[in-house]
Amino acid sequence: MTDTPLRVIHFHFGKEGGAERFFVKLAQALARRGVEQRFIIRPNRSWDAEIAALGPVIRNNFRVTSLLTPLLHWQADRWVKTWKPNAVMSWMPRAARLVHRWPGVVKLNRMGDFPQNLKHFDNCDLLVGNVPGIAQTCRKLGWTKPAITISNFTPIVTPVPVPRASHDTPEGVFLVAAGGRFQPRKALDTAIRAIARIPGAWLWLIGDGRLRPDLEKLAADLGVADRIRFVGWVENPVHHIASADAFLLPSRHEPLGNILLEAWAAGVPSVSTRCDGPSWFMRDGIDGLMADIDDDEQIATALMALRDDPAAARVFAANARARLDEFFSEDAICNDYMRVFRGEF
Repeated sequence: MTDTPLRVIHFHFGKEGGAERFFVKLAQALARRGVEQRFIIRPNRSWDAEIAALGPVIRNNFRVTSLLTPLLHWQADRWVKTWKPNAVMSWMPRAARLVHRWPGVVKLNRMGDFPQNLKHFDNCDLLVGNVPGIAQTCRKLGWTKPAITISNFTPIVTPVPVPRASHDTPEGVFLVAAGGRFQPRKALDTAIRAIARIPGAWLWLIGDGRLRPDLEKLAADLGVADRIRFVGWVENPVHHIASADAFLLPSRHEPLGNILLEAWAAGVPSVSTRCDGPSWFMRDGIDGLMADIDDDEQIATALMALRDDPAAARVFAANARARLDEFFSEDAICNDYMRVFRGEF
């Protein structure tokens, strides 16, 4: 085992959301393990300061038509040739366009969703997906180099429930938490429809996005606007989730489901649709309850089952926490990435 610290350069051009939160948490966890890191990211991100605390940063939107894009290619190339990292880790297909054919450097792309094609990955040595289906999809598309699975972890944070009064929510009501970017794939409209089927239930929606006006109108049309709170983006959702009696992941498409894992970490019993990620790791009737995608009636029934049987809900939450510790621990995930950075794949 060498004492020389591992060196990694990250290319990440994401915006705001669960994927970006995991990028920050992984970089912080790697730093705690002595990995030296540099970063190329978009400017003006809410998480910029957290990344800047870990190593040098270049900020660029990396647009195809921008006059600054050739400069960024030169800057990336100069960093690799002068700093000599063990690995260059591009995040999501777009960032792979910045990867050059650097010899002696592990060049990986980390994906949190299923790719439509392989056109940006020519210079990559391997592809890493956070669920097995991503690697399988890459192989079906014709990828012949290594494609592996390294999932996400949820940082160990002691949940401190946010006071319900801070969001004008009464004590004693049945409170459900859900969240994510307000976009069609997250199906937060289904969450509102499900809550409308449960008399007296309240809903905290954690996040924001372009569909917020539509969701607010739907809540008003269904007569539940007074029982729904739009929380906005928060630095660590686990504290808001911990205030709820149940957590709901209503997504139509969810490659993994980071926020569901945060609910498990908070010890909150959960309901999820049978979307991609949870269908892989969540055991229906053991770790929580599952429902069909877009079936707000099934979702409402599952939530009421948690409400009406607190003992069963506690068992689901305990099983989910044990599964989280077994399959999604920080040590296991970081060790897997560090092996890849060393070229052990």
